Amino acid sequence: MVRLLGRSWAQSTRRLNGLRARRRRDRAPRAHEQHVRQTPHRPLGRRGPHESGPEQGPSPRLRSALSGRSVAGQVFVLQVVIVLLLVVSAAVALVLQVKHDSTEEARNRSLAVAETFANAPGTREALRASDPTAVLQPRAEAARRLSEVDFLVVMNTDGIRYTHPKPDRIGKKFVGNLGPALAGRPLTEEITGTIGPLVQAVVPIKAPDGSVVGLVSAGITTANVGGLADRQLPILLTAAAAALALATAGTALVSRRLLRQTRGLGPYEMTRMYEHHDAVLHAVREGVIIISGEGRLLLANDEAHRLLDLPVDSEGRPVLELGLDPDTAALLSSARVATDEVRLVGDRLLAINQRPTDLQGGPPGSVATLRDSTELRALSGRAEVAREHLKLLYDAGVGIGTSLDVTRTAEELAEVAVPRFADFVTVDLADAVLSGEEPEAVTELQLRRTAFGGIRKDSPLYPVGERIGFVASSPQARSLRTGRALVEPDLGEAPGWLAQDLERTAQVVEYGIHSLITVPLRVGHLVLGVVNFWRSEKPEPFDEEELALAEELVARAAVSIDNARRYTREHTMAVTLQRSLLPRNLPEQSALDIAYRYLPAQAGVGGDWFDVLPLSGARVALVVGDVVGHGLHAAATMGRLRTAVHNFSALDLPPDELLGLLDELVGRIDQDEAADDSSAAITGATCLYAIYDPTSRQCTVARAGHPPPALVRPDGSVEFPDVPAGPPLGLGGLPFETAELKLEEDSRLVLYTDGLVEDRERDIDVGLDMLRTALTGAGRSPEDTCQAVLNALLPARPSDDIALIVAGTRALDADRIAHWQVPSEPAAVGEVRASVTRQLAEWGLGDMAFATELILSELVTNAIRYGSGPIEVRVLRDRSLICEVSDSSSTSPHLRYAATTDEGGRGLFLVAQIAERWGTRYTPAGKIIWAEQPLP
Repeated sequence: MVRLLGRSWAQSTRRLNGLRARRRRDRAPRAHEQHVRQTPHRPLGRRGPHESGPEQGPSPRLRSALSGRSVAGQVFVLQVVIVLLLVVSAAVALVLQVKHDSTEEARNRSLAVAETFANAPGTREALRASDPTAVLQPRAEAARRLSEVDFLVVMNTDGIRYTHPKPDRIGKKFVGNLGPALAGRPLTEEITGTIGPLVQAVVPIKAPDGSVVGLVSAGITTANVGGLADRQLPILLTAAAAALALATAGTALVSRRLLRQTRGLGPYEMTRMYEHHDAVLHAVREGVIIISGEGRLLLANDEAHRLLDLPVDSEGRPVLELGLDPDTAALLSSARVATDEVRLVGDRLLAINQRPTDLQGGPPGSVATLRDSTELRALSGRAEVAREHLKLLYDAGVGIGTSLDVTRTAEELAEVAVPRFADFVTVDLADAVLSGEEPEAVTELQLRRTAFGGIRKDSPLYPVGERIGFVASSPQARSLRTGRALVEPDLGEAPGWLAQDLERTAQVVEYGIHSLITVPLRVGHLVLGVVNFWRSEKPEPFDEEELALAEELVARAAVSIDNARRYTREHTMAVTLQRSLLPRNLPEQSALDIAYRYLPAQAGVGGDWFDVLPLSGARVALVVGDVVGHGLHAAATMGRLRTAVHNFSALDLPPDELLGLLDELVGRIDQDEAADDSSAAITGATCLYAIYDPTSRQCTVARAGHPPPALVRPDGSVEFPDVPAGPPLGLGGLPFETAELKLEEDSRLVLYTDGLVEDRERDIDVGLDMLRTALTGAGRSPEDTCQAVLNALLPARPSDDIALIVAGTRALDADRIAHWQVPSEPAAVGEVRASVTRQLAEWGLGDMAFATELILSELVTNAIRYGSGPIEVRVLRDRSLICEVSDSSSTSPHLRYAATTDEGGRGLFLVAQIAERWGTRYTPAGKIIWAEQPLP
């Protein structure tokens, strides 16, 4: 093309005419040749309009191109060789790397499994058991299957195995080097063991004093280490085949294209090519001029004539004489290289590109192209504005709605729009939206300014928090009424807006704010409020295009604000439900001085709960629990469990039995929900239940998957009692165990949920250490302790609920307790009545002697008649007078109504009528029948 354009226009024309004449002279001799040959412009492989029948295999020219004698064939062979070399190299590297990585992975995994099992709770203690294999073998096998190692062996310091995947190997000598492990250092090695070649790690089990008391070895056989290369090699070979196929196809396409473009081109075809070039040259929307080495214009297409306003006879004349401006004429005649140099020619900005034509042996001169950049600049400006608008909408989608807070979402809208779209942005919402409710009629309600954003803070617009009642003529009121966005191009000439507040609107105009777009915040048929975009810096008012952008921006924000509103409503409902299910006032009791705190999570309502339950015999039960999950479901489940605990505690059950009943209840809840919804999640829950007896200062504790309690002794020392950790509620299958704690008076028992000591950024062990530190430095009162713990451990934004109970222990003085041993004979009833009468007189409760004698007479008589010895009577003076009769029988009496002809059966009926409460509780030694009377 360069050679063609390097000639003069006259020379090009003469050559074109010569080619046409030669074509006419050669037309007759070539008639027969054209009859035999295919039409040269028909693509290879296609049939002519008069041909029929299928194509017989690939074209001979294509086969020749792919042969080794052609360049395309040589390139194809070279590509095949390169692909094969790459495949072989990749396969070798893959095998070596996989072998190395697999061995390293086996070393790391076996060492990690061995160290984990060696340091696991109970491993060191099991070595001291009478039969270590019975304890360790099931644990080792379970750990081996979970960790996917081939063996996990526990042995003594002599290398005798306690565990092995093959039981017949237990008791035999371990194969491997034990020296480093006996010295206290872990060892990883590759050996051939009893199960074949393997990679194994041996680590010591250390006693608290650092001595080695046993060894743990874990390993993976070589057969299970490898295999990755075998899985990846077919992928590699498939990729190689695909690359080879692509190389073949690429070579075939290139060869076909070359054949199509260069084969069989005679004078006729060349003439057609020149004619096409000439047509394209004058049809393109870009000016093209060719200048000779002497600075004369050889060729100018139609677009160049238009852009440079050249005369008709400009071809062949010097460029400096064409009437162009001096700078442009000097550039075109200089033949120097130019890239997108912008020149003002008339009223057009032209981008000129120029290159010399003799760079590769062509004739001297240059070729220049001209582009009119005036329209392009205008188009690029509009494209840039559109790009900025799209970027704004994208940033709005990312930056708005990052939280589920209505106010914060409105503020994010203002932050995104200022200053990229508007100089000031205000968001006005209905009060119902802020509280999570649906506004009934926004057009008739006052709105509250919820968010404000601007390039300056001193604007006279309504401030945040102010309630605004828009007049009917204001753009905001009209927008709310019609549900459509409105633009006020000139606020100074908008009487409807000026009537809103004459003094304030005058200040706004004087401040420089001159244009407004107001858009209703709509989600479906629901109107939440209105968003106002204000302009002051740019002198141009908002236009229709910007109005459409504002509508799109607000539409995206409205969805996020409505989501936040819905979340606020659900969160408020869940918090209300949860607080209604938690105790509002603690019951009156004398055994414990109690302080508590409950803090719901900011991100969602959870299922944490607590309770204080007075029991018989002046005892008090403390319970704290946590339901897995958040929301209304967790709060409702918490209420069901708390109600169940109330009911179960009325039966005076021990903590372990009560947790067992709760476990069955959670299991039934899961079954019922699974029956209704197969995708329903399992209701996980944890619980800790403690009973404190002030007469013996004994505290019985059981827990189901819950963190252990903390105990602060009177001297200020802090400990976490070893309470057996049962499984979480709902799993079933395992019994719960209790721990008996002897508490001194003025001790503090601290119960809490995991939200206090654990979160996403803090491990539970770290939280327990922080809790210990906080309790050590806390004051003596439960209230001081609660506050000190929250000050030390409460996160800035709790992600889980927190329940905390601090119970200071009290003891019932010995002078307020009276007890007697009663012989199993009817005559002893009178002695009991006399003793009780004397004791009540000492306590100043002589007025209660008759009722108390009657109650004890009936209870002791029942114990003598239906129970078994030993029989004991205990009377407690607490907030009420408590009478207890215990025996070793587990038979419980039942209240019934005796017939008029019955001689007996009215004893318990009388007790129930006289006493405020009565009941039965079972003990390991039998049962206790108790009755309470209010003190005068």
